[in-house]
Amino acid sequence: MVKITLVAGARPNFMKIAPIIHSLQRRSNLGAKLSFRLIHTGQHYDKKMSGDFFEQLNIPEPDTNLAAGGGTQAEQTATIMIAFEKELLANKPDLVIVVGDVTSTLACSITAKKLCIDVAHVEGGIRSGDLSMPEEINRMVTDSISDHFFTTSEIANQNLLKAGVGQERIHFVGNTMIDTLLANRSRFKRPEGEIFEQLEAQRYFVLTMHRPANVDQEGQLKAMIDAIIAGSNDMPIIFPVHPRTAKNLENLGISHKNLFMVDPLGYLEFNYLVENALAVITDSGGITEEASVMNVPCLTLRDNTERAETIQLGTNELVGTDPQHLGPYMEKLMKGDWKTYQGIPLWDGKTAARIVDKILEIYG
Repeated sequence: MVKITLVAGARPNFMKIAPIIHSLQRRSNLGAKLSFRLIHTGQHYDKKMSGDFFEQLNIPEPDTNLAAGGGTQAEQTATIMIAFEKELLANKPDLVIVVGDVTSTLACSITAKKLCIDVAHVEGGIRSGDLSMPEEINRMVTDSISDHFFTTSEIANQNLLKAGVGQERIHFVGNTMIDTLLANRSRFKRPEGEIFEQLEAQRYFVLTMHRPANVDQEGQLKAMIDAIIAGSNDMPIIFPVHPRTAKNLENLGISHKNLFMVDPLGYLEFNYLVENALAVITDSGGITEEASVMNVPCLTLRDNTERAETIQLGTNELVGTDPQHLGPYMEKLMKGDWKTYQGIPLWDGKTAARIVDKILEIYG
């Protein structure tokens, strides 16, 4: 019997882990000798930021919630490690699976390895090269101690090889976030509310911003939003606002007739908006992947990316964090002169099945 502990803690984790859960359940029903426990660290503790995802993506209720809550990154890391250690001592698995690059990924990897438990990192090997990003630290530390790596791209494979990871521990499987996207695409639904009912397909923008470089400096935040509005041709801009960003926007008193700041949306509602938008403007890595596969133009407000394949083969362009650089990209978009999705290898909806096959091969 292969015993697996799955860790989810923040919004992106749920999208990445859902297809792994479904694949484990299918294989178990077919007679594979495996069991799993689902651990929610509680890193995202707001209902809109986590609870809806369990419901919409048909993920079972977690076996336990570590209730890490808020606090600084150090406080959150410590809280997760203390609680996760107790969980592992009470229910020792053969393998801990962590996904992505959030605080929970780092904290649970360290805790497992200190108890001599194998760790597999789903989405291992991606790098932005930007050590000012907390996520980059999380990736580097997690990858330095993981036993197995389930990678999304050949670029990630090369990053791991350069870091000295043996080829036998690198498993190129694809992208579980795209598994979730393709499995649920037919279920996307228009959000409820007058704002959303009035939207016309390809006649509005979706905006997301949460990175400190964009939202924590009031002058930068205002200048970027002004630049987006200036280039929008008066089309509606739908901006689901991260809780931290909402506070900064409130302090600035930002408002405009075609800027609609809304609460965070469920997975099915948000991706409905993305699929039907003229373009997405974002500083999120995961959204660049989803937008590319849905062939929706994507403008990334960052100076670097850990997902270069979305630029090389997808619909993503790296605009940067200087608001003055946005204008030419918006003009290009309005002219209809944007690249189309070329297809990214193994982003085919079958990644989770490949992951489970490999786990059973190694541990079965």
